[in-house]
Amino acid sequence: MIDFKMPALGSDMDEGTLNEWLIKPGDKVTRGQIVAVVETTKAEVEVECWQEGTVNELLIPIGETVQVGTTLATLLAPGEHAEKRARAAARPRSGNKAATKPAAAASMKPSAPVAAAPGHRRWVSPAARRLAQSLHVDVDAVSGTGPQGAVTIIDVEHMASVANTAIKPPAKPATKATPADRAAQMRKSIAAAMSRSKREIPHYYLAEEIVLEKSLSWLTTRNAQRSIDERVLPAVLILKAVGLAAQRFDEFNGFWRQDGFEPATGVHVGVGISLRGGGLVAPAIHDVPEKKLDELMDNLTDLVARARSFSLRSSEMSDPTITVTNLGDQGVDAVFGVIYPPQVAIVGFGQPTERVCVIDGGIRVVTTVQATLAADHRASDGHRGALFLAAIDELLQQPDLLEK
Repeated sequence: MIDFKMPALGSDMDEGTLNEWLIKPGDKVTRGQIVAVVETTKAEVEVECWQEGTVNELLIPIGETVQVGTTLATLLAPGEHAEKRARAAARPRSGNKAATKPAAAASMKPSAPVAAAPGHRRWVSPAARRLAQSLHVDVDAVSGTGPQGAVTIIDVEHMASVANTAIKPPAKPATKATPADRAAQMRKSIAAAMSRSKREIPHYYLAEEIVLEKSLSWLTTRNAQRSIDERVLPAVLILKAVGLAAQRFDEFNGFWRQDGFEPATGVHVGVGISLRGGGLVAPAIHDVPEKKLDELMDNLTDLVARARSFSLRSSEMSDPTITVTNLGDQGVDAVFGVIYPPQVAIVGFGQPTERVCVIDGGIRVVTTVQATLAADHRASDGHRGALFLAAIDELLQQPDLLEK
């Protein structure tokens, strides 16, 4: 049996509300399939399942708010059958001698409830107990039909169906959070995450002025050969450069967990996106170094649109390995970010600005941008951080390499 649990969609998430099930018992699920919609303080998130199997039980009803790590549903592994699993769950423990003696007699009369042996607690399968809790069924009042009077999933479902026929007072209509409520709750979540970051992570900061002349000139020529909807923004060059540099300097691409650094297996760049109602999110674009610029542009456009409509996927929220925040369009020269735990680095970019610089021994007016790095001193040091920023600079001076 496979437990499908409420995922952690960021370090600032403690709980989520189940808004919708997209599966039902008996459905087959595949890796990456979207199976539920969960509402957090930041967005409605489409939750993916990363195991293959068949849906056995949905344990949490729609509208219920549960903690991260709570089992939402159970799946049967390929080749596993529900009836066999139920019998195995109901089977008494081998050490219970009193229960094993009359087992054969009990199996001869499966149709009628069987009382538990005197002096012994009735056996309730773990799955049946969890289902009873989720359906608010008193398990002590359920008549067990399993061996030795064991309470099975079928018994709990029957009790719940009987209880549902009783007249119940009308439920109060659910109140949907207003944009102001959502923004206020998001600010609280962000404050909690950033407070944790500054309290636990020993930040260090570096800055580098990068000349964008070559990248912008190359991009202008490239875009002139394409229609408006096929053009690429400078931000995409920056994302690709950061992704490639993070692949080369893997101490900035991973997580600090349990007093140790865990390098990530892929480079999934979180993109800081400001929301119209206030607040921000930083969902990931996956496998940035392997993607061409056109694909990255499509990914970025789609991600921003879905973030601002509060419709993201669980994998985008849970697995960024490094974050980029770009506040150039807000008119600031530089931004020094706060690391989003358990990540260990965040790269910031300010507004591209024309400056007087010495280029090849001559004075020229060129477009530059301030790139900054905030990094976790437990995972790296200033020397490696300087080389990391230099690698981003080097890549932006060779924009044709970013096309590959």
